[in-house]
Amino acid sequence: MALNKEEILQALKQVYDPEIPVDIVNLGLVYEVQIEKELVYVKITTTAPGCPVGNLIAGQIKKVIRHLSEVDLAVSGAAVPEIVVETVYDPPWEMNRVSEEGRKMLGWE
Repeated sequence: MALNKEEILQALKQVYDPEIPVDIVNLGLVYEVQIEKELVYVKITTTAPGCPVGNLIAGQIKKVIRHLSEVDLAVSGAAVPEIVVETVYDPPWEMNRVSEEGRKMLGWE
């Protein structure tokens, strides 16, 4: 599998929390991305525990990574990986996790 962390993070900028007009990377919701052989593991959080859109966001993450890996398959012949998205609440999300770009999107700067 030729996917790398930077490509995945860039692709995840297509995924938005439907309640906030900023992508999940710039919101600071993505805690970790690991790539191992034919597995992509993404650890995320939501802006609040029990957020009703957590499953929706996880589904969008899988869809974006699957599309990225299908493009990679067409180019390099690499296998489409298993995609695991884990939602955690420790540490809890805080507003200081929003990137500078995200703050601009929100009009905070």
